[in-house]
Amino acid sequence: MSSAAAPDESPEAEAARQLGICNACRYCEGYCAVFPAMTRRLEFAPADVHYLANLCHNCGACLHACQYAPPHAFAVNVPQTMARVRRDTWARFAWPRALAAAYAHNGAVLGIALAAALAGFLALAAGRHGALWGAPATGSFYAVFPHGLMVALFGPVFGFALLALGVGVVRFWQEAAGGPVRAAAAGEAAGHALALTYLGGGHGEGCHETDEGWSLWRRRLHHLAFYGFALCFAATSVATVYHYGFGWVAPYGWTSLPKVLGTAGGVALVAGSAGLWWLRVRRHPGHAVAEHRSMDLGFVALLLLTGASGLLLALARTTAAMPLLLCLHLGSVMAFFLTMPYGKFAHGVYRAAALLKWAVERRQPSRLRLGGDA
Repeated sequence: MSSAAAPDESPEAEAARQLGICNACRYCEGYCAVFPAMTRRLEFAPADVHYLANLCHNCGACLHACQYAPPHAFAVNVPQTMARVRRDTWARFAWPRALAAAYAHNGAVLGIALAAALAGFLALAAGRHGALWGAPATGSFYAVFPHGLMVALFGPVFGFALLALGVGVVRFWQEAAGGPVRAAAAGEAAGHALALTYLGGGHGEGCHETDEGWSLWRRRLHHLAFYGFALCFAATSVATVYHYGFGWVAPYGWTSLPKVLGTAGGVALVAGSAGLWWLRVRRHPGHAVAEHRSMDLGFVALLLLTGASGLLLALARTTAAMPLLLCLHLGSVMAFFLTMPYGKFAHGVYRAAALLKWAVERRQPSRLRLGGDA
């Protein structure tokens, strides 16, 4: 066995080399789902590596526990290596294939998408409303952008983003040979995904951030960002039911369900995104991949802008700043939808699929021993 990776090895080959060492050692077997899944294999084909890389939550526990970590000649760094493989996985399964290159230049793609979306909405607002400053008498967003126009603009983009992510994760599942899913496995995977179980580190004490100390902040901030986003989506969904089901047209009062959900979601999204941005800036260099920095920071910055602009828009709805803030918010949301299938957002979708694969797999007989887990 070679002790270190050759310069021209692919991320998948390097991950397979390191996993072979880990499989012989097994010191970290109880740390997360990656290691018990690893022990069901003696060799690591690309499909196995893609699956295990997306099962990894990058908590950093195994790196700080590893006796073969750099500067050891074996140079085992599972979190960093898995991070490289994850981005390759998303690009590998990206649809359409021509857009896979967006992962390698994600920072620039995010910037271009945001600039183009913002410029488009500013031009539309200036043309339709006649100015970018000065609230309509009604204080309604629809006086600047009619409801039908917003649906026509956002509907196809959001639908395409869901289709692109769906095609990619189906291809990932097929390569990983996920197999039939039963209710118990689906429930277990959903529980781990929603609770972010494996961001608890090897002993439930959290992740390693700047050093070898444990911290639960990344798990807490992920919860804030994820559930804040979910509440904002719920607010939009409820408002859609109000509009089409009951004929109740926005704007809605501060005590209405859409407003309560949206405000709570916006606050949580801003707090979670700002915290995650700060943690990423300060994170231990052994956990992160330097060339992924713009993708990671760009994604959380866009989430932060989306949440903050939404909150400011709600507060300034009846002021002269409303049209400009509406353009900023809609531009950030449009940029988010445009880049959703080709950036860091994909990690949540693929990680959920990997958790489901593990929940299915652990109930099956092992290839190396009789019987499966209960």
